[in-house]
Amino acid sequence: MSVFTASAVEIHESGDSAVRVVALSEDPERNWETVHRLADWLDTCDAEGLHGAVPTYDSVLVEFDPAAVSAKQLRAFVQLGLRQLDAGSPAGPRHFEVPVVYGGEFGPDLEDVAAQQGITADEVIALHSAKSYTIRCMGAPAGSPMMDGPDFPHPVPRLKDPRLSVPAGSIAVAGRQAVISPAVSPGGWCVIGRTPLTVLDLGRDPLVPYRPGDTLRFRRISREEFDGYAGRYLEAQLPDLHLPESQQMEAAR
Repeated sequence: MSVFTASAVEIHESGDSAVRVVALSEDPERNWETVHRLADWLDTCDAEGLHGAVPTYDSVLVEFDPAAVSAKQLRAFVQLGLRQLDAGSPAGPRHFEVPVVYGGEFGPDLEDVAAQQGITADEVIALHSAKSYTIRCMGAPAGSPMMDGPDFPHPVPRLKDPRLSVPAGSIAVAGRQAVISPAVSPGGWCVIGRTPLTVLDLGRDPLVPYRPGDTLRFRRISREEFDGYAGRYLEAQLPDLHLPESQQMEAAR
């Protein structure tokens, strides 16, 4: 098992009530792990004056109350957190499987994406559902899971005219990224499908079931199967305890 070592970082003041911590290693995976583990540590340390930490791909915005703590004190606290990361182990990822109806009324941009990529719609679907994706960070709106995208030949351009309303559960791609829209919202990404599962639940805590670091895989279903999922929520898959650990990990990929 490899030992985690936090990346070197730069800490920049962002206004008078936040600092931005940027990981600097040449390894994007290491940078991502550094900022997300740091954010998790900051969220659980219950430090006076610390309001929260918002991680992305290689940086984390740390918000604080300047009446309770100074930026200099916060810098020292972040450095302490980085040292703590080297001594701890991260929680293991959970895996989610997302059924999707592709194309038609549920994926109005599927054919356009296929034409732009120079492949068929079936090949777009095959590539999109071919692997598991790591959730890199939470995006807007409402905790959208931001993920690395499918292995398409080219980046996917955004829509020239963004939609004013994209249905909840829409499965979209743009650039080299993939996402699910947990709630109805405007959007400029190309929508290639929709899941019948409920992703966002205002009556639950947390509002969405996943967190950065979890993995997610899309599974194609038919239009006829869509209504059979009505009222069901997206839930993490339970591991098959009868399988050896190595096979459980393989099944989650």
